[in-house]
Amino acid sequence: MLTPQVIIIGAGAAGLMCAMSAAARGRQVLLLDHANKAGKKILMSGGGRCNFTNLYCEPANYLSHNPHFCKSALARFSQWDFIALVAKHGIPYHEKKLGQLFCDHKSSDILGLLLDECDQAGVDLRLNTSVSEIARVEGGYRLQTSLGLARCESLVIATGGLSIPTLGATGFGYQVARQFGHELLPTRAGLVPFTLTDPQLKTLCSELSGTSVEDCRISCNGHSVVENILFTHRGLSGPAILQISSYWQPGDEVTIDLLPHLDLPTWLAEQQRERPNSELKTLLGELFTKKMAGLLAEHWFASKPLKQYTPGELKGIAERLGAWTLVPAGTEGYRTAEVTLGGVDTREVSSKTLESLKSPGLYFIGEVLDVTGHLGGFNFQWAWASGFAAAQYV
Repeated sequence: MLTPQVIIIGAGAAGLMCAMSAAARGRQVLLLDHANKAGKKILMSGGGRCNFTNLYCEPANYLSHNPHFCKSALARFSQWDFIALVAKHGIPYHEKKLGQLFCDHKSSDILGLLLDECDQAGVDLRLNTSVSEIARVEGGYRLQTSLGLARCESLVIATGGLSIPTLGATGFGYQVARQFGHELLPTRAGLVPFTLTDPQLKTLCSELSGTSVEDCRISCNGHSVVENILFTHRGLSGPAILQISSYWQPGDEVTIDLLPHLDLPTWLAEQQRERPNSELKTLLGELFTKKMAGLLAEHWFASKPLKQYTPGELKGIAERLGAWTLVPAGTEGYRTAEVTLGGVDTREVSSKTLESLKSPGLYFIGEVLDVTGHLGGFNFQWAWASGFAAAQYV
């Protein structure tokens, strides 16, 4: 029988951070994962460059039914702590925009950092290892694994959510939570593209597939985001859409201001005075790609010389471009979602230690908990912070 002091299930961002930090305290740590490789989501994140944290990380960047829960862990292991670790390993990085930090080279630099730290601290990492049974026993937990029986004082669940099942995501962590009496809050895909089924909208998006519009303002349910949008064959994507999707529920309206930086009514009136013979689609071609301008003019407005529009018609054009309202049919789901919203109810977990309030010695960290960050490095920072916090107590 394997008898480490700590067993961590899940060798993703949170699990690796917890393992290396607990082992650095002198704890004997066994880290298990059913996949053939550790940190698969790390490797594919940020377009292969891993947006590993954000300079402006704070609790307001997280969604949870218990919004105060994340504060303690984030305060004890901040973005500056992880940046110091990156610097210690000599990994070059840059700020892309809005405080988002990316590797200069590739995501494997971050995974290498975590694996090196685990190795130096003496973590026993076992891949291709499944766990079929967990039981509470005197002084800890007993696990039936594909390696045989294992026993530990502290058991950490770092198995993530349901997003991107092709990388091995399962509901295992939720099953464990239920087994030990925890409430689960409804889960759904977050940071995910929208799909559209309205024929006219779908045609417009399909024809513009691959076209990006910079710095649009997207609003839904009282929340707004200013970032880029991307038209796809099936609907809408891009950072602004992914971000707002976490606040969207089926049937909700989404409003898109395509030109939030422009006072459109005033600008259109000025253009009409100064360039009365210019066609609307020509004018829109200066704000968007020519193809997009032509399609908007075709689908939304009858394009004609500016002098032929009444003040009321110009106002209508400004309103349509400044408040394009649509109801998404749905999202692309867990298949492409970057995160899972909902999960283990944090009211039943200590915010200081990440230990279960239902079953002593059981800990939950990372995405399995009902804590979801905004797009831009915030979910990785939650993984680092929650993993580190739990590691101080396991």
